[in-house]
Parts: sequence; C-alpha cells; structure tokens
Amino acid sequence: MDLLQAILIAIVEGLTEYLPISSTAHMIFTSSFFGIQEDDFVKLFQVSIQFGAILAVVFLYWRKFFDFSKLTFYIKLAAAVVPALVLGKLFDDKIDAVLGNPIPIAIVLILGGVVLLFVDKRFQNPTVVTEEEITIKKAVIIGFWQCLAMMPGTSRSAASIIGGMQQGLTRATAAEFSFFLAVPTMLAVTIYSLFLKTFEVTQLKGYELLLEGNNINYFLIGNVIAFVVAVLAIKLFIEVIKKYGFKPWGYYRIVAGTILLIYFSLQN
Repeated sequence: MDLLQAILIAIVEGLTEYLPISSTAHMIFTSSFFGIQEDDFVKLFQVSIQFGAILAVVFLYWRKFFDFSKLTFYIKLAAAVVPALVLGKLFDDKIDAVLGNPIPIAIVLILGGVVLLFVDKRFQNPTVVTEEEITIKKAVIIGFWQCLAMMPGTSRSAASIIGGMQQGLTRATAAEFSFFLAVPTMLAVTIYSLFLKTFEVTQLKGYELLLEGNNINYFLIGNVIAFVVAVLAIKLFIEVIKKYGFKPWGYYRIVAGTILLIYFSLQN
C-alpha cells in the first residue's frame, strides 16, 4: 500500500464510520477496486485509523466526555461496551474469515438497506429524548444490538441506532448515543489490534507492523485524515437523519450493495 492508497482508505473510513452504511464493507470494496493488496498491515490500517474517527466524536462532544461530574454517563458506556468486548473476542477468527469474501458482505449491505427503509415506521413513538434519560439497562441492550455489526456489512452505527430506537430513543438521541458508544468500542478494538492481536501472515503484533518501513507515517496521516473527514460526516449525518430519517441510507445501501454484488460475482 502506498501513501495515496492510505489516504483514500482514510477518507472512506472517515466518511462511513458513523453512517449506517458499514465502513468495513466500504474499505474492503475500496481496496478491491483500487487493487490494494490485503496484507497484514492493510488489515491493521483499516482498524487502527478508527482512532482518528474516535477523536472526531470526542472533539465534537467534548463537553459531554469531559464532564466528570456525571459519572453515570461513563458507567452507561462501560456497561454497553461489554457485550462487544466479550463476543468480539470469542468470534474474532470467524469475523476475519468473512472479511476475505466480499460477496456475503455485499448481500448483508443490501439486506441492511431493506431494514433501514422500514425503521422509521416501526419506531414512531419515542419516549427518550436526551442521553440522561437512557438507563443502564437500556444502554446494555443497545450494546447487544451493536454486536450485530460483527457481521461485516451490517454497520455498527446502524445496529446501535436501531437498538436505541427499539429502546424508545428518538432518532437524533439514538444516533448521538451510537457515536458515544463508538468511542470505547473502537478504542478497545484499536488497542487489541495494536498490542494484543498477532497477525496471521507475519506473526507480528500490530505495533511491530507499524515500525516497518513507512507504516508509521501512513498510520499518522491516515488518522489525521479520518479525524477531519469524520467530523464533517457526523455533522452531515445528524442533519440528514433529523430531516429525512433512514430511508436515504437504506436506498444507498441497496444500490451500492447490488452494484458490488454484481461486480464481485463477475470477478469469480
């Protein structure tokens, strides 16, 4: 992977991480379209630049994250992230296996789009308007919904937002809590990939891969770009979801998934 390819993947990550369209699917498809070799560092890069996206949420909602007088906020996030940590560790190998096959990911992209077309009609009477009204029980349930995103193509954002709406949250509140929950979730995934996970081909830890060649430069540049783009994407998403709901994203997923399914089917 060269610098231009790293920048391209970082832009895709920043654009799609907080939208209900699956950042993982888009990065995999981008790599395939542009002939980016799926080696160990590319796999690490696709995960580690989520750190920049994490900082985008902290930057936009810094008053929320640094208001230490409200400990319940941190307790809710800690409780909600536990299901993903446990199940993610249990199914790590199976997830990696699916990532190597883009066809089922394209199918999930389409199916997820169909679901988004009906979400707004299904949850029309929200009762939870602010984050303070979210109970720890509701937060944990949303955390289990987030685990659906372990199937690449599902979208962590979509799963957790739908889970929030199922628990009575308004669209905007569900979206914001999804952003908040992304911080500990993706931070845990990034730390695991950098310091705990041993990559299959090189048998190196993530931080060891970063020290090879120009990898550390790509890592730093990618995170900066992902941060800037994610800030803009979050602002866009909140406005679109308030005005139009989930239908635009549902149609996008169906169209994009169909195109990708045809493309990769013809490649086989």
